Amino acid sequence: MEKVLLGFAAALAIGLSALATALAQSRIGSAGAGTLAEKPELTGTIIILLAIPETMVILGFVVAAMILYL
Repeated sequence: MEKVLLGFAAALAIGLSALATALAQSRIGSAGAGTLAEKPELTGTIIILLAIPETMVILGFVVAAMILYL
């Protein structure tokens, strides 16, 4: 039973962080598309802003690995 709970906790760590990232990127992406239509010179900034929420998934993966292997 303990391994099942550990697996469930790891799945929650990755799943919830992935959902949060998807929500953040959808809002940043739609705002970024509107911004690029008006100011194309901000392309680099928009790409950086889209990459920042990915750290949530990476941290979720690290937490899941720590739950399963430590």
